[in-house]
Amino acid sequence: MKEYTVHENTTLAAFTDNTCAQASFCLRTLLKGRDVRVNGVRVGTDVPLRQGDVVRYYMTKAQEEKPAFAILYRDENVIVTDKASGVNSEAVFSALQEGQECYFIHRLDRNTAGLMIFARNRAAETELLSAFRERRVEKVYLARVIGTPSPAHAVKEAYLVKDAAASQVRVSAKPVGEKIVTEYDVLEAGETSLVRIRLHTGKTHQIRANFAFLGHPVVGDGKYGDAAFNRAHHAARQRLVAKELTLHCGGVLSALSDRTFVSRFSPDDGAECH
Repeated sequence: MKEYTVHENTTLAAFTDNTCAQASFCLRTLLKGRDVRVNGVRVGTDVPLRQGDVVRYYMTKAQEEKPAFAILYRDENVIVTDKASGVNSEAVFSALQEGQECYFIHRLDRNTAGLMIFARNRAAETELLSAFRERRVEKVYLARVIGTPSPAHAVKEAYLVKDAAASQVRVSAKPVGEKIVTEYDVLEAGETSLVRIRLHTGKTHQIRANFAFLGHPVVGDGKYGDAAFNRAHHAARQRLVAKELTLHCGGVLSALSDRTFVSRFSPDDGAECH
C-alpha cells in the first residue's frame, strides 16, 4: 500500500499521474477493483480531490514494483535518472523527494523516455538552472520518424507558438513566437528513419512539433503524429528518447563538467514498427 496526502485541489487521475507512477500504470485496474481509497472510502472512478485528502493505493507486489525510472548517477549534488515512457516527470520528482532534499530542474513529456537531472541542494539547483538557461547542457535525442528527412544532416530554424488552451504548440516558418533551432542526423533511412537530434533550443514539444512541421512526424506520437500511419502500424508508443545529457558546469558541479550520461532506452524498445 502507498499513501499520499493531497497538497492542492485536483482530480484523482491527475494526482496519480503526478505523484505515484506505479499506480498511474494500473489506475484503471485499481479503480475497477475499488483498490483506491480516498479518506478511507473506496472509489471506483476518477473523483475530485481537495487539499488535505489522503489517498491510498492498494497494489499487488508486481504492480508496486513496476519500474518507472532508474537512477544512473547520484552524488551529494545531483541525481541523474532514466525515465520510462508513460511516466510523468512530476511522478519521478515525487518519488525522489521521499526522505531527501530534491529540486526539479527540467521535464520530459510523459511518453518520452530518457534522461533527467535533479539537484540535491540549492547551490546545485542554481548552477543547473543557469546551465540550462545559458545552453551549457547538451541534450541529444534519438527518434524514429516517418519517412526519411532530407538532407541527411541539417540545422533547422523555425518559430514556435504555444497554444495553452489546447496544450500544444504550432511551428511556423514565419517569425512569430519563439525561435527554435534543431539539428539532426539520419542514422538509418527507410519507410521510417532513426534520427539523432541535438537541441540548440529547448522549447515545449520542440522535437515532436518541428518534425511534424518538416513532414516527418515521430512514430507513435498521438498529438502531432500521423494517426493513420500509427494505426496501420500498431504504433501506440511514442518513439522518442532523451538519449544523452552532457553538462558544462562550474561551481559545485565542476567535477561533472564535460561528463556525458547515456540512457539505456532506445526508440525501438518494444516497437512493432521499424
